[in-house]
Amino acid sequence: MSTAQHDDWSGQRLDDADFSYARLHSPNFEGVKITDGWLANADISGYIDGLRINGVMIAPLVTAELDRMFPERILLRAGDPKGLAEAWALIEREWADTVSRARALPAALLSERVDGEWSFLETLRHLIMATDCWYYRMIRGSEQPYHPWGVTGSFLDPAAIGLDVAANPGLDEILEVRGQRMDDVKAAIHGLNEQALERVCEPPATPGHPTKAHSVLKCMHVILDEEWEHGRYANRDLEILLAR
Repeated sequence: MSTAQHDDWSGQRLDDADFSYARLHSPNFEGVKITDGWLANADISGYIDGLRINGVMIAPLVTAELDRMFPERILLRAGDPKGLAEAWALIEREWADTVSRARALPAALLSERVDGEWSFLETLRHLIMATDCWYYRMIRGSEQPYHPWGVTGSFLDPAAIGLDVAANPGLDEILEVRGQRMDDVKAAIHGLNEQALERVCEPPATPGHPTKAHSVLKCMHVILDEEWEHGRYANRDLEILLAR
């Protein structure tokens, strides 16, 4: 399969385009309208909000089905400090189990990508990055929050925020950094009250993400969602690797 990168189709109209068997990684479809499309056997994952298919709002259906499959997932939408603490305890338990499963694999497989997705080690490094973005940059207001081992999507320039794209740390090294960040988030959650959750966080003017203001509660919800969703992806890929 050939690869095309950084094509900008924003604001364009594509007529009779054939994307059969194509793979679109990290695309931005905000405001896109697809008419007379063929989505037979399509597999779509990602952030879904305000999506209609044949007149049906999809996001509530996806949320309801995921909640049915994973009832504990409801905790991720907690709006009070006690609920957030319970949600974070869930995240800690889930990731402890996931790391234990990963340790059963040969070390080399933890760096292997399944179906082109991030490897297990890259996933852990991305969660370091997510915490740096939404906790250290937003909630704590750090101007230089990024650990050099962080892994980010293509929407950010790694060099501009001090990431080391050549870094190749091992599992225990990554878990040491990640553990410190998880401890900081846990301490922050346990120190919250209702008023603190409403505080609006303004991002620093330095390069990074996010670039817009968000409440503390919104930032915490993003952190929880990142932890949960990437945990699902990691376990999905670990199943494949363990099956070998």
